[in-house]
Amino acid sequence: MSRIPLQTLPTFRVVAQLCNLRAAAEQLHLTHSAVSQQIRLLESQLGFVLFERRGRRVVLNAAGAILLSAVEAALTQLDDAVRAASANDTEQRLRITVLPSFAQHWLLPRMPRWRESHPDIAIEMHTSHRVLDLKRDGFHAAMRQGRGPWRGLEGTCLIDTPLIVVGSAELGRRLQGCDARLLAQEPLLGEADRWERWFALAGHTARASPVAVFNDMGMLVQAAEQGMGIALCRELVAADALRDGRLVRLSPLALTDPGADTFWLLHPPDLANWPPMVALRNWMQAELAASEQQMKSSLV
Repeated sequence: MSRIPLQTLPTFRVVAQLCNLRAAAEQLHLTHSAVSQQIRLLESQLGFVLFERRGRRVVLNAAGAILLSAVEAALTQLDDAVRAASANDTEQRLRITVLPSFAQHWLLPRMPRWRESHPDIAIEMHTSHRVLDLKRDGFHAAMRQGRGPWRGLEGTCLIDTPLIVVGSAELGRRLQGCDARLLAQEPLLGEADRWERWFALAGHTARASPVAVFNDMGMLVQAAEQGMGIALCRELVAADALRDGRLVRLSPLALTDPGADTFWLLHPPDLANWPPMVALRNWMQAELAASEQQMKSSLV
């Protein structure tokens, strides 16, 4: 038997997990053709097939299942070794993945303070809405929101951030403290179902017809700052704009969804006590506590 083409093994693992070549291609950021070629190359070098084709699905056969068990163990061992080597590198660097809105509106403005307190730890930041595989993609930590599950990761619950109603400073002078019935007559920014839930919480039945909906909370906050309408947005994402007076909180009512509102710092278990991770966790908790205190002052 020829030598196994090692570069094909990560692809083999993902295809085996997803049972779909196209889905694997999307996750690996490869073309469908490239994934197919890697599987064919691996099977050709081994001299036997690994998958059964069932329509659009590909399912491991008995030989494939045996190989997957060994491949997963080997790749996990390699991943652990790389992280251990990185953790002992004299030039400490944290690679983190965060939501774009959180990065732009909360984390980036605070990075100078991080550099002042931790000049020896560089942060390499990646923004994405996608939940990435930290081990596979080479990240040490992730900032994510929701309930999970976060398979294979440890998490620290950092802060709950419900949805609040905000408007520009100009709109705030006219609308702050107004009844929900009056707010319902304003141009609404954000998702209709969330607005209808907020109006119901306020004791008002209204059919919401937003003038704009955004797939990123940061863009929603910017639209509200520019006076496009009133927005139902994450309290934490709007925190600095509220502090600076660029936004005004229009109602003390907050729409909560237990679990879904929670921000987490996630990392592999073996990095829990790694000094840069401990530093990041402690710094995040301190900064978020300060932000939470500031947000309380925005209540009408």
